[in-house]
Amino acid sequence: MDINLPDKRYYKIGEVATAFNVNASLIRFWDKEFDVIKPKKNNKGNRMFTPDDIKNIQMIYHLVKERGFTLDGARKKLKSKPEEIKDNFDIIARLESIKGELLKIKNQL
Repeated sequence: MDINLPDKRYYKIGEVATAFNVNASLIRFWDKEFDVIKPKKNNKGNRMFTPDDIKNIQMIYHLVKERGFTLDGARKKLKSKPEEIKDNFDIIARLESIKGELLKIKNQL
């Protein structure tokens, strides 16, 4: 999953939802369901997500939306082997970027 977010310290929930092509309510729901997402809240109570939160949301998105895990299954997987999931996710992200580059080269030929 390739997300297009500018390099910032904090992201609003609308920016995150747009980047993942989901509703803001789903991001709010995942915030309540998963302990790894810990957004800061401003004085108004709006969630402000850090880049670490974005990476955790990416892992949750990968497990739930792309691999078909249930919420309970994804929660257990994240608690039992977080480093393994992070490593696998990083490998998949690198492979997808290589695939994208190869497709660009193929289209240019």
